[in-house]
Amino acid sequence: MGDFKYQDIIDFWFDEKHKSLWFNSTPLFDAELKEIFELVYNAACNDELNDWKTEAEGLLALVIIFDQFPLNMYRGDAKSFATEERSRQIARHAIDSGMDQKLSQEQKSFLYMPFMHSENLEEQDQAIALFESAGLTGNVTFAHHHRDIISRFGRFPHRNAILNRENTEAEKNYMVSGEAFLG
Repeated sequence: MGDFKYQDIIDFWFDEKHKSLWFNSTPLFDAELKEIFELVYNAACNDELNDWKTEAEGLLALVIIFDQFPLNMYRGDAKSFATEERSRQIARHAIDSGMDQKLSQEQKSFLYMPFMHSENLEEQDQAIALFESAGLTGNVTFAHHHRDIISRFGRFPHRNAILNRENTEAEKNYMVSGEAFLG
């Protein structure tokens, strides 16, 4: 795996160069992320980075590895969603232990984001509550949007093709509408 430390993840993800790519990724960035961090991702999946769980930024790094990195590294593949539940487990631990309060606002937004990525309505509600309590108003807007999709369909229709799920008629209509969220 090399000599990666959790600070390497934090420094990479939050540097000015990469911030602009958070929600506007490119194939080049996806490939760069995979080249640099796929071994770290695999190590995390194999529980080799559990010692990072003792620090707030270590927990955040694991959440980013499990929630954000796969979306880029495995874009268009079911594997891009494979570790979302693990990211929520780690985020819950950070919140329950108060470690989230040691993070900056910007860092908290990524710690709480796995709940917004959930296809569970209660976790969507939790995302809204977390973003609201932290005063992350921009995230609150997106959290409401995500929750509305889950409330309406019980899942994210834009994931259906990737996850080999059949679209309902309502989802088909939504996906070709101007209001569709495409991920």
